[in-house]
Amino acid sequence: MGLLILLTSTLLYSYFHPGRVVDAQRLFILKDITLTIEPSKDVKRGTNVSLRCKATVSQSETWELRREYTVYKDNNLIYNKTSISEEILYPLGEARVANSGKYRCEINIDDKPQRPSETQKLTVTGLSKPQLRLNKGVVKEGEEITATCIAPGEMGSFFFYIYEDSNEIKEKQVSSNQAEFKLRFSSVNRRRIHCTYTVLITPYSVKSEESNNVTVSVKELPITIDLDIDPVTRVYEGDQLNILCKVNGLQHSDESVRLLLIQGIQILSSGLTNVSHSMVAQANYAEEFECKFEMGNVVKTATKTISVIELFSAPTLTVSPDEVFQRDDVTLTCKSESYASERLSEDELTYTLDPPQTPQTPSRKGVFSVKSLRIETNYTCVAEAMRIKKRSKTLTVRPKIFVSTPKISVVGRAILGQPVKILCQSDIGSLPINYTLFKDFVEVSTISINRSSQQAHFEVNITSPEDIKQYICEASNNHRHNKQPLSEKLNAIVIVPPSYAELMAVPDESGIYEGDDLYLLCRADGTPPVTFKWYHVGNNLPLYTNTSNDYSSSYQVPSVSKEHNGRYYCEAFNHVNKVVRSEEVTIEVQMVLWKKALIGGFCLLAVSVLVVVCVLCFRSKRGKRDGAAELSVKPSSPKSDDTLTVTLTHDTEVYNADKVVMDSGAAVSVWTKRPPEEDVAIDEESSMVTKEPDVEYTEVVHPRPVDPARGPADYHDYHGSVEYAELNGEQPEVNHYHPEVNNFQDLPMPVD
Repeated sequence: MGLLILLTSTLLYSYFHPGRVVDAQRLFILKDITLTIEPSKDVKRGTNVSLRCKATVSQSETWELRREYTVYKDNNLIYNKTSISEEILYPLGEARVANSGKYRCEINIDDKPQRPSETQKLTVTGLSKPQLRLNKGVVKEGEEITATCIAPGEMGSFFFYIYEDSNEIKEKQVSSNQAEFKLRFSSVNRRRIHCTYTVLITPYSVKSEESNNVTVSVKELPITIDLDIDPVTRVYEGDQLNILCKVNGLQHSDESVRLLLIQGIQILSSGLTNVSHSMVAQANYAEEFECKFEMGNVVKTATKTISVIELFSAPTLTVSPDEVFQRDDVTLTCKSESYASERLSEDELTYTLDPPQTPQTPSRKGVFSVKSLRIETNYTCVAEAMRIKKRSKTLTVRPKIFVSTPKISVVGRAILGQPVKILCQSDIGSLPINYTLFKDFVEVSTISINRSSQQAHFEVNITSPEDIKQYICEASNNHRHNKQPLSEKLNAIVIVPPSYAELMAVPDESGIYEGDDLYLLCRADGTPPVTFKWYHVGNNLPLYTNTSNDYSSSYQVPSVSKEHNGRYYCEAFNHVNKVVRSEEVTIEVQMVLWKKALIGGFCLLAVSVLVVVCVLCFRSKRGKRDGAAELSVKPSSPKSDDTLTVTLTHDTEVYNADKVVMDSGAAVSVWTKRPPEEDVAIDEESSMVTKEPDVEYTEVVHPRPVDPARGPADYHDYHGSVEYAELNGEQPEVNHYHPEVNNFQDLPMPVD
C-alpha cells in the first residue's frame, strides 16, 4: 500500500513539474542549460569562434540519455545535433561580420522539450577591402564595359555600389560576395571608377571602405553633326526659312540611330542621317534650333540661334472714355505701336474689329465708334500685313449702371440725445458710389463705397425731434454729370426718453374709505409706447405692469382696506430703457361714515346712560338728606328685651359726638368723625353733585349681660345688630357683627 502511494505521488509530481521526467523506474531533471561564445562575444574579423551548449541533467540511475541540441541565430535554425554528451561545440570558424547576431541553444531529452538557454549576442567587427576589376581600360563612345566588384572572404547578404568620380551611378543587391555591372560612357573623357559594398545584418548594416580606383579612357566616335539655316542673319518676320540637319562619318553600327530637328519643345522633323524643313519666320517662335543625333546611349547635338525681326507689333485695343455708362457712345481704337519701316509702310497695315456684328462706324484707320452700349461686351482687333495677322488682347467693356435715387433711413432707433446712425443706400448702381449727407442742404460728410459688402453709415447727433427731417443724402458714381440724384428728406420717429413720472391717487389720499375703488394714475412724458409699473413700498415686485400708447395709465385697486395702507410709487420707461420714478404717494384708508356714526351713537348712548345714572344718584341722595336717618339696635340675646332707637338728624346733639352713655346702662359708641383725608375726598366728590353734606353712619352697640359661666374671659364678648340707612336711595340693611371675625378690634371699650 505504501509503495502504491509513493508511485502515485511520484507520477503526480512529474506531471506538474515538466522538468522532471519519470520513465518506468528512471527519473531525470534538467538543472541548467547554458550557451557560451568562445573566445568572446566581441571579436574581430578572422577570429576562430565556437558556440558551446552545455546541459546539466540530474537522474535517478546511471543510463545514457538521448539529447538533441539545436542552435538558433536570430530565431533561425543554424545547427542541430543528437548526442549523449552533456555538451556540444559548434565552430563558426573564422568569424565574419555576417556571423554577428543573437544566438540561443535548445535541448530535447528523450524527445521531451526542455527550457532554452539564455540568448547571447555575438559582435564581429571589420570588413575586407573591396576589389574592382574592368574588362577594358579604353573604350569608344557608347561602348559597353563590364565592372566586377568583389568582397574577398565575406559572406551574407550584400549591396554593391559603383561610383564614377565620387558619384554613385549604379547599385545591386546579391547574396554572393561579388557583383557585375555593365557600363557605357557617352562623352569623351577620362573616368575614375571605384566600388563599395554593405553587409546586411538585421536590423542594421555595415559598410565597407572604398575599393581601388580604376581609370577608363573614352575615345570620341568619328561622327559630326551639321545644322544649316538659310537665311541666318537679318531675318524678318514672314521670311521663308530653309533648315538642313545631317550626320557625317557614320559607320555601320548595331546600335539604333535617330536624327531629330527640334525648335524649342517642338520636334519639327526626324530621320536617320539627313533631315530638312521649311517654315515662315515668326517673331513669337523660339529662336533656337537643335539637330540631335542618338546612337545607343551616344548623343551628339548641334544648335543655332537666329534673331527674327518683328514686322509689326501686336495691336493694342483701347476704349474711350475710360468710364462708360449704359447707353453711352464709345470709341474703340486698334493700333500697332511699332513696325519695321524698312520692310513695311503704315498704310499696308489694316485693322478689323471683332465681333464684326457690333454696330460700328470706322471714322479713320483703326478707330471704331460703337453706339449705345447696354451690356458687357468683349472686343478684340486684328492687325494684318504681308499675310501676317496679329490679334490684340481681349478688351472687356463693362458699361456702368447709373446710380439710382438713394434711400435714406435710420439704422436702429433714433434716440434724442444719443448718436443716430443714418444709412444712405441706392438699389442699383455700379461701384464705386459716393454718398454725401446734407443737413438743411449743408454738406455734412461723404463716404465712398468700393465693395458691395460696404454700406454708407453716417453718425449724427439729434438735439430735437424736428432735426431728423433736415437730413437728405446724395448718391454719385458719374463724374461727368453734375446733377446727381437726391433722396427725400429723412422721415423717422425720434424717440424721446421720459424725463419724469408722476403718480396721482383717485380719489385723493384724503378721501379714501374702506370699500372704495382706488385708482393710481401714473403720468410720464417721452415717446410712446411707454411701459408703466406700479410698486408698493416694501415689495420689490411690481403690482402691475402696462404698456400704453398714451402718456398715462392707471392701476385699479378694488375695495380697498386697511391692508392697502402705505406708500406707492410708479416707474415709466420706453424703448430707450431709461427708467424714471415718481414721488411716493401715501395712501391711508379711512373708516366709512356709517361705522363712525355707529361708534358715535354708542358713545352718546353710553354718555346718556351715565348722565341719567348720575342724576338719579343725585336726586336720591338729596331726598334722603331731607328725611331723618333712623337706626334700630336690638340685643342679640333673646333674654334682653330692651330696644334702643336713635334718630339722627342734622339737629341731633350726638351727630358729632364721640361717645354717648345711655341711662339704661348700655354703652353706645357712635363714630361720626372721619379722617381729614377722607373728608377732603368726600367733599370733592360731593361738591361735583351737590353742595349739601353727606350723611354719616352711626353705630350703636348694646351690651349683652355677662354670662357667669363664660367667666371673665368673655367680658368683651358682645354681639349686636346695627341698623343703618344711607342717603343714596338704598334700603336699610341689618348687619350681624361676628366677633370671631373682627375680634372686636373696632368696638369701643365697655363702660362699667
